Amino acid sequence: MAATSDKGIVALEFGTMRSAMEDALRMRFPDADLERREGELGDLIEALANAIEDPAAWCDLPLDLRGTPDEIKVWLSLRDIPAGQTTNYGAIAAKLGTRDAREVTASIANNPIAVLVPCHRVIKKDGSISGYRWGVQRKRRLLLRERQAPGETGAFRTRGTALEKGKTPTK
Repeated sequence: MAATSDKGIVALEFGTMRSAMEDALRMRFPDADLERREGELGDLIEALANAIEDPAAWCDLPLDLRGTPDEIKVWLSLRDIPAGQTTNYGAIAAKLGTRDAREVTASIANNPIAVLVPCHRVIKKDGSISGYRWGVQRKRRLLLRERQAPGETGAFRTRGTALEKGKTPTK
């Protein structure tokens, strides 16, 4: 299920029970008016499906990240992790300065935008797979799909700039 604002995607959830996902959206955005617009969102749904099927492909969908300033910093750092690669909570904490890995973990757990803010690419320091809001099995499948993507990852989108594989991002 995808939820959007005038600025971009605010949530992308996996699940099988539509009513539970709608309830979660109402809790996360208590002042929002939820409207079903499946017909109007066909292009968005197709782009989201493509992003899930081919995680290394260019994805330029606008996001409307809604969280605390610290959460948003963590979520933006997740977008710097290339498809097919992983990192760990401590590495993200170190990259962001003095943040504790537990704070990073909490921010990642609050990420409402699956795949496009790729929290599934964060694993434990020992290399094992840790929890995932949408299920550990789904996390394993996403990581496997990314590792098995054919050919080079080419260009991918991060923080509004195109990066080529092997080049340092400009900020």
